[in-house]
Amino acid sequence: MRQKFFVLGITALIITFIIYFYFNTGLFFIILITILLIIGLANSMQHKHTILRNFPVLGYFRYLFEMIAPEIQQYFIERSTDGKPFSRNQRTLAYQRAKNIDSTTPFGTQLNLNQSSYEGIKHSIFPATVNEELPRVLVGGSDCTQPYSASLLNISAMSFGSLSENAIMALNKGALKGKFYHNTGEGGLTEFHQQGGDITWQIGTGYFGCRDDRGGFDGGRFAEKANLPEVKMIEIKLSQGAKPGHGGVLPAAKNTEQIAKIRGVQPHTTILSPPSHSAFSDAKGLVEFIAKLRLLSNGKPIGFKLCIGETSEFEMICQEMITQNCFPDFITVDGAEGGTGAAPLEFADGVGMPFEPSLIFVNKTLVRFGIRDKIRVICSGKIISGYSILKAVALGADMCNSARGFMFSLGCIQALRCNNNTCPTGVATQDKMLIKGLVVTDKSERVFYFHKNTLHAANELLAAAGKKSFVDVDINIFMRGDEFAHLSDLYFPDNLKSVTKH
Repeated sequence: MRQKFFVLGITALIITFIIYFYFNTGLFFIILITILLIIGLANSMQHKHTILRNFPVLGYFRYLFEMIAPEIQQYFIERSTDGKPFSRNQRTLAYQRAKNIDSTTPFGTQLNLNQSSYEGIKHSIFPATVNEELPRVLVGGSDCTQPYSASLLNISAMSFGSLSENAIMALNKGALKGKFYHNTGEGGLTEFHQQGGDITWQIGTGYFGCRDDRGGFDGGRFAEKANLPEVKMIEIKLSQGAKPGHGGVLPAAKNTEQIAKIRGVQPHTTILSPPSHSAFSDAKGLVEFIAKLRLLSNGKPIGFKLCIGETSEFEMICQEMITQNCFPDFITVDGAEGGTGAAPLEFADGVGMPFEPSLIFVNKTLVRFGIRDKIRVICSGKIISGYSILKAVALGADMCNSARGFMFSLGCIQALRCNNNTCPTGVATQDKMLIKGLVVTDKSERVFYFHKNTLHAANELLAAAGKKSFVDVDINIFMRGDEFAHLSDLYFPDNLKSVTKH
């Protein structure tokens, strides 16, 4: 192809020269072809890109199509039930509820219900009355002197750095209006989080906002922020679903001077949080650290977040709680399918236990150790609808956190550019021009309505199942498609010879 390019290019140049010589026209094409030949020559001589070396100039189209491939997939190829990690239908539902517009769907379901993977709710022939009051859950054990009444649905951990300042402010203002909490993520508690909304301050392995000069935990700096009135709970991050055992990642492109100052690191460098905490290294140390933070925060709810891996380690933590007679006020369970702005593919695709078995395991383990009543369980994993909330509660959760659901309410289009600072909607970028496109006053309203309408949908499903309270919800209100096969066997036996004719 390289040879054909130059043969055809030089031939076209000669022809345009002849035309220009005899007819005094075509100068533009002479200049254009000359420029393309020069670019093609440079492409064929460079050693970095094989495609450009073998296909001069034409190779750029490959990079162009690669760059816009997500948009082509999303707008022209993807069906309503396709799309990963969230389908078009799921994203549309979030947008509609955030805009407070009609979120009904016409003409019936687009899903194939008659298959073993189907899951649904066993509705009651005599539904309960829909509760218009949005559900809340009290968090705080016997050692907690400042318990907190939390919403059933809250904003999951997303740091300033991963998200833009406008996104963070819109989330917190929405949380203020809707009376639910906003988890800071491990990037620290910043001025952008302090817009009046309730805060769960997450303490990660980098101890951003409460670190000493060597990067370790600083109790004095922690106490200063932990006792702010807007900080309602403190969460120790052990691991997160998208990259358990790895530690947080903030790409250099998003590490601005402002963010570096907040976190106490060098700007324009990739920030890699340590995989593990330096303040403790085992179950005993973790439980002691919980007691320390509770003391420093003057009795506020303290908990930890983790993605389940080696199950025996969680059992050891439970045993240590009993030994020290010290229990966290909550445990946040993240699934391996959890989201993040930046994760190595091997970790995102192949490390950790998925959300559903994790939640079931944690709930049953706490019950088995006799400590379930002492601890609230919060789930964090693809919570985007009333149905997903009800299912999480049925599997053992007391409350739910959602990150990507609230990102959709901010206008996220699932462009999958969170890690390269080019998010087109201004949500997951530090590009000032792109950030300006996200209007805080407008998006904070959408955050509020997404929360309100999603919880209202959960209340409607609860009533449809004949239940009056989320406390009454268990897995028995759900059915699976493989139950239909058994039902079919009862009425349409495989062995037709056994059917007696009458």
